[in-house]
Amino acid sequence: MNWLKHQASWPHATHSSFHNVRPHRWHVQDMGEGPLMLLLHGAGASTQSFRALMPLLAASHRVLTVDLPGHGFTVSGARSRASLDCIAEDMRALLRHIGVRPKVIIGHSAGAAVATRMALDMQTPPDALVAINGAFEMFDGMAGWLFPMMAKMLSLNPLTGMIFSVTAGNEARVRKLLQSTGSEVDAEGIRLYHALISDRSHVEGTLSMMAQWRLERLLRDLPKVPCPTLLLTGENDGAVPPSVSEAAAARIPTATHITYANRGHLLHEEDPKTVADRILSFLADNKKGSQATA
Repeated sequence: MNWLKHQASWPHATHSSFHNVRPHRWHVQDMGEGPLMLLLHGAGASTQSFRALMPLLAASHRVLTVDLPGHGFTVSGARSRASLDCIAEDMRALLRHIGVRPKVIIGHSAGAAVATRMALDMQTPPDALVAINGAFEMFDGMAGWLFPMMAKMLSLNPLTGMIFSVTAGNEARVRKLLQSTGSEVDAEGIRLYHALISDRSHVEGTLSMMAQWRLERLLRDLPKVPCPTLLLTGENDGAVPPSVSEAAAARIPTATHITYANRGHLLHEEDPKTVADRILSFLADNKKGSQATA
């Protein structure tokens, strides 16, 4: 996406910076002071997904949010590095470049899978992990191999991103797409998703990520998650069945799982204050628990 074109109307643009860390040119937003939180969006989204949640958390924390490779304003320098493991590895390289180590990693949907992979692989793991409607499940049956293969074929076609962005890129279709997730998104949210879906490079980046998305190793490693983990689920999620978070919580030893009625896949956009309050209370409770056992 063209930063100069969208900068004036993009949420929290004054907090944006760009970092060249091979192989990508990363778009990062940095807000607040205190213990560091890292926020990771899902496939097809960008930093805009946290436009309301970010300032609520930044009242007591330093909050970084990053466009994943090929998404939003992060320019992917290697399409072959769009897999879960590669994204997690490249994200850790970005954090080393910035010179920070997150105390808390928060991810939405596919971003929750990246957050979990990072927590597992970091030499010093975070103090806590939060997954909002985490995508912790492979596609079932035939879709398990057919869908990634189709996405790979589409991502290799230079016309696909352009065709999809033209055909899907009107606000009525974007509104319908968002409604299918079980969430009600406000007019500003629809405008921002419309900007993303209308952009060819963003669509191509999303397709590349989908084509390389494999979760087998992560699913095997869930019992090894090294930190307290909060899983938040919208009961009406139409993108990732709520049972996925329930199953993941059963395999993560230190997991807490909470389901919200009348909320969908974009829970944190629908009700950012409730999500922020829950995250902060979870962190406070775990801090008290660790002090009590010290």
